[in-house]
This record gives sequence, C-alpha cells and structure tokens, in this order.
Amino acid sequence: MARHRYKVSKKPVGTSPGTLTYVGREIAHATKVRRIEYNADEFKIDESGKLSACQLPTGQNPHVLWLDVDGIHEAAVVGAMGTQFRLHPLLLEDVMNTEQKPKIDLYEGSKVSSEVVFVTLKMLHHNNRTQEIDAEHVCMVLGANFLITFQEERKADIFEPVIDRIKASAGKTRRNGADYLLYATMDLIIDHYFVVMEGMAEKLDDVEDRIIRDVAGRDTLARLYALKREMNLMRRYVQPLRDVLGVLMREESPLIQSTTMPFLRDLADHINQVVETLDAYRELIPGLLDVYLSTNSNRMNSVMKTLTIFSAIFMPLTFIVGVYGMNFDNMPELHTRYGYFWTLGAMLLLGSGMVIYFKRRGWM
Repeated sequence: MARHRYKVSKKPVGTSPGTLTYVGREIAHATKVRRIEYNADEFKIDESGKLSACQLPTGQNPHVLWLDVDGIHEAAVVGAMGTQFRLHPLLLEDVMNTEQKPKIDLYEGSKVSSEVVFVTLKMLHHNNRTQEIDAEHVCMVLGANFLITFQEERKADIFEPVIDRIKASAGKTRRNGADYLLYATMDLIIDHYFVVMEGMAEKLDDVEDRIIRDVAGRDTLARLYALKREMNLMRRYVQPLRDVLGVLMREESPLIQSTTMPFLRDLADHINQVVETLDAYRELIPGLLDVYLSTNSNRMNSVMKTLTIFSAIFMPLTFIVGVYGMNFDNMPELHTRYGYFWTLGAMLLLGSGMVIYFKRRGWM
C-alpha cells in the first residue's frame, strides 16, 4: 500500500452518515469551478467559478452542461453544488472522501434528490520525485443532460484533453449527450493507466536485465518489492472498474443512451486488458525474485567452494609444518643436512598433486 507522505485529515468517528467532512491531504488553495456548455453548433466556457452560474441550460436547442470542480476540500462548495442539483447527501459524502474505493451508485429520482449515476474512480500519476504512483480521487455525477466532475486540487486539470476536443469540435463529443461525455472522461483516465503500466514495464525490464546479466546491486530486492507494492496498489484501484462498467452496461438507465453502449463495452475491454497485464507483471516478480536469490546463492556457493579447495590443499601442508614444529630432541629428520629442502619438496609435490586431482575431478 502507498504510504502517506502528507498530513491527512480523517473523518471523526461517530459522524452522522451524509455529513460533509473532507478526508484527504491538506490543501491551501480555493476550489475552482469551470462551466462548459456545448452542443453540436457552439460551446461556451465560464471560468469565473461562480456557483450562481451553475444552472441547467434551457431553451429550444438545449446544451450539455459540464461542471468541472477542481478541489473537493471545501464542504461549503460541495454542499452548494449538491443543493443546486439536488444530489443525495451520501453521494456528496463519497465525493469528499479521497480514500473511497472506485464504485458506482445509481440514485433514483425522488422529491429530495435527482436521478443520477454516480461513479468514483482514481486517476493514477507517476510521481517523479518519489518514483511511486500517486492516486487522485475523481468523482462523476451524470444527470439529465449534465455531468459534474469532482477532482482533487492539482497543478494541471486532468480533463484538459477532453476540453480541447470540445473547443476544436473534433470527434463525437460535441454531437453526443452527457452520457458520452461521461464515457470520454472515463476513457481518458483509463487510457492513462496504460501510460503508468508502461513506466512499470520499463522498470521491470531494467531489473530483469540486471538480474540476468548478473550485475544486480544491493537495491535490487528493494526495487522488486517496490514494484510489487505499486502493482498491488494499482490493481486495487483498477479491479473494481470491471464491476462499475458491468453495472453501466447491464442496468437500464434512461441517462445512458443505447448509442453509448458500444463505447462502454470498448472501455470494459480496456479495463480487462489492464487487469490481465497487471496480473502478468505480478506473476513475473516472484520469478525474478527467485532468480535473484538463486544467483546470489550460486555466487556464495562459488566463494565457499574456492575457500574449501584452498583449505583442503593447505590442510596436509599445515599438518607437516605442525609435526616438524614440535620441540622434541629425538627427531632424526631435524639433524639431516638436506631435511629442510626435502620437506619443502614433499610439500610442493603434495600440494601440486592435490591441485591436479581436483582439476581431474572437475572441482576446480
């Protein structure tokens, strides 16, 4: 699991359900609200951030309304948005909880709340500073001809590519309704999963290459466990999206048009591909770990083998030196004129003979 590197606020224990309490890292910036209104003929973007402007469009040629809320840490802003669009309190509570896992909820219309489709998922970024994956909490509320997206306050808007397509009138975004916009924003997030996995694959290939070439350093074990932790974290965020898309395709909601279903099925295929690739990477890590440990064990065995051979060669030589190092008077060899040279010669022959014997047996 990811380790918290920021001061994180927690929801007080015993708080009533539906209470708007921000759960996440502390943010000092104010919430920004961007209003995008468009149809096939025109578009309008209001970045004033005024909540009074966040009203449903009216007229004979209705527009699709997209409210992009950047910052979910201000309960007053989230609460005002919920009042404006009659959103359920439990939905707003999940919006402000950055630790909420990906899920989907279908809220039926009533006197106090509108009929909406609520989806929460995670936008994943690779943190170049920590070399780990950061997860950004993203929520989407699909209603009748409108979409509200909530994202954590960051330096860059993750939905900028979709906004650029709306400005350029490129593709199908301007010609379709809010349900297609929901698909487009989800597709952008899921496509970014492939970018993150590509970075994982590069790091995994680098570790694998170093292990195979037997140049792995002492940090190899830590790198393997870091990769395994990142993959487990990513799978925890990606796996629930299978159920999310399954509900979107299976449940008959008037907010989802039949023309959007093929795109959702394609999105489900992408999620399956991400999960299967992650599973393949996760299965590769134990194999690399076994190879790394086996390589270290073989290297240690080679060192022990060399030391054992040297010990075996010098053992009889040490015995001879020990025998003739005893201080006894009655040792005839000590008084031989050439005894010293005969002893050295015998030791040299003995050592050479053992070396030849070990080589013939394949031990050296």
